This record gives sequence, structure tokens and C-alpha cells, in this order.
Amino acid sequence: MNAIPLQDVDLAIEARYVVPVVPAGALEHHTVVVDGGRIVAVAPTAEARARYRARTIVRRPTHVLVPGLVNAHAHSAMALMRGIADDLPLATWLEQHIWPREGRHVSPEFVRDGTLLACAEMLAGGITTTHEMYFYPDAIAQAIGDAGMRAVIGLPVLDFPTPYAADADGYLQAGLAARDAWKHAPRIAFSLAPHAPYTVGDDSFRRIVTYARQLDLPIQTHVQETRSELDAALAKDGRTPLARLDALGATGPGFIAIHAVHPGAGDIDLLARQRCGVVHGPASNLKLASGIAPVADYLAAGIVVALGTDGAASNNRLDLFAEMRLASLLAKVATGDAAALPAATALAMATIGGARALGLDALVGSIEAGKHADLVAVDFSSCATTPCYDPVSHLVHAAGREHVTDVWIDGDRLLADRTHTRLDAATVAARAALWRERLA
Repeated sequence: MNAIPLQDVDLAIEARYVVPVVPAGALEHHTVVVDGGRIVAVAPTAEARARYRARTIVRRPTHVLVPGLVNAHAHSAMALMRGIADDLPLATWLEQHIWPREGRHVSPEFVRDGTLLACAEMLAGGITTTHEMYFYPDAIAQAIGDAGMRAVIGLPVLDFPTPYAADADGYLQAGLAARDAWKHAPRIAFSLAPHAPYTVGDDSFRRIVTYARQLDLPIQTHVQETRSELDAALAKDGRTPLARLDALGATGPGFIAIHAVHPGAGDIDLLARQRCGVVHGPASNLKLASGIAPVADYLAAGIVVALGTDGAASNNRLDLFAEMRLASLLAKVATGDAAALPAATALAMATIGGARALGLDALVGSIEAGKHADLVAVDFSSCATTPCYDPVSHLVHAAGREHVTDVWIDGDRLLADRTHTRLDAATVAARAALWRERLA
């Protein structure tokens, strides 16, 4: 009887555990098979060896393989301002420290160097996709391309001038020009990114909605991050910012509410009815004393909830392992229910939840045949992760980004044995040190 010939493929990654996220749970002694940048199969290792002949085989007998993490909200260039104005409330932090420095220093060079610094940090921590909101999106795209990451890049809009643009029309035109220049780049997509309802007026939002519908672009905006923002809006016209944006036509399946720490009456129903996404940034919300978002209520309403780090200036770390654990613990204490946000849900928020919020769930967010091979290997051999009874629990409550050893995007190995393969980390860090001298 003739043996069935082996199928030639590019890559096979053999792991102690594979956590595909979809479906939930962990698979022991499994292999992820990759060809042409896509996942071909997830199979028991013995079966994969019998069916496939891989040109490259990576064996990780003490590791868990997970989907690449999705950072659903970041201002990566602000990594150059990490720790520059700590222990301040949001309004003081922005108006007296961040915006003045941005006015003096933000440029394409600043944005590119800061984004590269953030990419080096994120890749080393297992983040393969980022959703960006910052000035000079063309410089962000250049850095993302150099790093090899996947990104949805927000085109920023404000109603006041900055070195980037003079008014809302200027922001939109500059942003759309960047989109036209980069729209065919691999791993890069775009969104419209009005900063917040309190910095962007109705007329500007109407233009943003028109462009979003014409170009099929999602809309991301900071909304109801603080109680004072909600109270000011209610005092002005009796509506929450979310209700105002809904009346302007901004909400819908492509609308991403960033933070949404303080929903008003009817806002949760609005978000659920319009099938909007919410990005939860627990560390940034705590550091700025903004509050604790009602994540359990959002999930109970069927709202897609993702996780984001925000910028390193308001968080200090671009670390989704930390965000997963913090999100789970905060939900427990906020509700008084230890089961409010289990580890599997926190992991889903950092992977498939982020992909769904960004409209990328057909491509990434889980380890399934046909999806892009965005994968992360996490080592469970250290004393801090031994013994392991539940790999999913371990990923959220025991492991950290320091346990990430390998990262693949489209099957390209961008981190190998904790070493960047594309970025020169020393050069990136040296550039950041030069910016410190200017910003200090």
C-alpha cells in the first residue's frame, strides 16, 4: 500500500500547548502548520508530523502558543514621553504637560522614532497588531512597515491647530493623503480618529461621518473617559457625548468607543443596539484616576470589548499581559463577583475581541486554519509559571511579557529567542535617548 505523500509547507511550530482562543481552551502537544503566511492546520503533533513536511520546524516543548495580541488603542509615538508627567489628572496632564510639548516637538521624525520604540516594546511583549491614534500617520505607517507589524492607523482630527494641521479640514486632507499613499501597504489599514467629542465639534463630526461611509473606514474616538466630561456634556444640552455622536450618525458597527469609563443613562443600550466596540484601557484609566469602566456590564449586553494600552505617557507600559490581568481583577472587585471576568474572557479581549472591534477578525485574533499566522510563543518553564494546571489562567494571572520568546506575523519570525530579527533595538533606544535631551 503506497504511503500518502507529505504536504510541503513553510513552517511547523510544535508546542506543549496551543491556545487557539476560538474555540476556547487549550490543546496539549499540538502543532500549528503555516504556509504562505497563513495557518494551514492545527493538529496533534504526531498527526502533523505524519501529514506535513515543513521547511522550518520550531520546537517549543515548554511553551504555549497563542494568537498575536491586539492592542486596540495606542498612541505609540508617545513612548518618547514615557513618565514625563506622572501622578496628574487627565486635564492637567494634557493641557499643561503633553499638549505644550507636542506643540514644540512633534514632527514626522518624532513620530517615526517614537513609533519604532513602541514597536520594539510591543513585539517583545507579544503584540502583533496595534490601533494607532496620533499625528503624522504617514510617519506611523513608515515605522510600522519597518517593524513588520500589523496596524490600523487612525487619521487624527481636532478643531484646533497643531504643527500637523490648522483645522479639521486640514487634518482630514492630510490624513486622507497619507491613506492614499499607504492604502496598498501590507499589514496596514486605516480609521478616522477624531480626538474626542470635547475637542471636535458637530460640523467636523458630520464631515468625518461622511468620509467614513464613503471610504468604509471605522471611526475611533476617546469618549466619556472622565466623569467631568460626562457631567459637562449633560449640563450643556442634557445629552451624553455618546448620545450626541449617535444623533450625528457616528455610531454603528465601525464605531470604536475608547475608554467609555462613564456611560450615562441609555449609553450601554445604545452601544449594544448600534453594535459598537469598546476599548478598555485599565492601566491608563487608573493612572489618570479616570475610573473603572463597567466592563462586565458591557459584556453582558453583548458589546465587543477589546483591550488597549493607551500611550506610554499615560500608562508607562505597552503591556497587554498586564492589561489582561488588571482587567480581570478590576472587574471582580468592581462587581463583587469573582467570576465577573474569567481568564478566558480577558485573553479573548486581548486577541479576538480586539480583532473584532477593528474589523480584522476574519484575518487575525485566533489560531484557525485560513487566518494569518500571527502567533506568539510564551515560555512556561520558569519557576514563576510552574506548575501549570490551566494554561489559559496562567497566561492571564501568572505569565508576563517577559515570558514571550518568539513572535510571528504572517509566518515571518520577528522575535526569535527574545531577539528582534528586523528591528535594531540598540539603534532604536539610542534615538529615544536623543529625544529625551530635547523633551526634558
